[in-house]
Amino acid sequence: MNLKDNEFSFLDQIISKLPSQVHHEILGGVENKDLKFPIHAFTIGPEEGDVPTLGLFGGVHGLEKVGAHVVLAYLNFLFEQLKWNTNLQELFKKVRLVSIPIVNPIGLYNNTRCNGNGVDLMRNAPINSQEKVTPLVGGHYISNKLPWYRGHKDQMEKESQVLCKYVEHKLLSNTYSMSIDFHSGFGLRDRLWYPYANTKKPFEEVTKVFKVQEVFNKTLPYHIYKIEPQSKHYTTHGDLWDYLYKQKLAQHPNSHFLPWTLEMGSWAWFKKNPLQIFSAHGLFNPMKTHRFERTMRRHFLMMNFFLNIINNPKEWT
Repeated sequence: MNLKDNEFSFLDQIISKLPSQVHHEILGGVENKDLKFPIHAFTIGPEEGDVPTLGLFGGVHGLEKVGAHVVLAYLNFLFEQLKWNTNLQELFKKVRLVSIPIVNPIGLYNNTRCNGNGVDLMRNAPINSQEKVTPLVGGHYISNKLPWYRGHKDQMEKESQVLCKYVEHKLLSNTYSMSIDFHSGFGLRDRLWYPYANTKKPFEEVTKVFKVQEVFNKTLPYHIYKIEPQSKHYTTHGDLWDYLYKQKLAQHPNSHFLPWTLEMGSWAWFKKNPLQIFSAHGLFNPMKTHRFERTMRRHFLMMNFFLNIINNPKEWT
């Protein structure tokens, strides 16, 4: 199966052979015209209780298919190991991994950044930038005919609501949690971004970020990532992770939650293959088979690291 062209088929394949340690659920569905899609979620480890939790999310921007692909590939990697790897089975008795691999299924199906209503989900949260943002790109209320549209001021989109409710229940209510949201499309390097997107003011728990970074650099000294706040490059309105972190501060001030975004450097892909710039997919995804396959395994070490450090909170809190 070519995952590059069949992400929904691969998702179905994964679901059809789930090990007993994995809980699969449908968080609701989204509709647009004649399209109806469920939003799938997976849990490995204790379904309830206060245990260290890592969340993996992809497909927020439908055109950035590679993010959903990487999450699905890693889930499959774990699911297959859970059938025989007793060490991994023991790990998931004391740590939890949760995931929505495709947050925006209609956008993924339609090959659009936005959802079926023309809304950019990463501009959709009720939080405004404290800085001057780039016109349009930073988010706007002008029209859903233009990219980066924020949607209605008074209500978030169904996909955003599902994501926020899930994160609030599965992550924010735990003492220790982290999330990684997988995107592509900025720069030549892969970047691990931490908040904020709405302001250049320091992130409240930046000292924890620095501790994670220190351990990461020592553990994987030859890693490929640039670790920095998103606002170093640009600020936006409506960032879902800024909003969720503010919810954490208000509702769970004593918990430890670090939201990360992996921004895969898609410019490197079309730099090596300039012709793919003429494809909508080519701006955000590796089009050559060998580059696609390399990307599928490129981030496994990083995700394994986060899975292990979430289970060792003294190293970063």
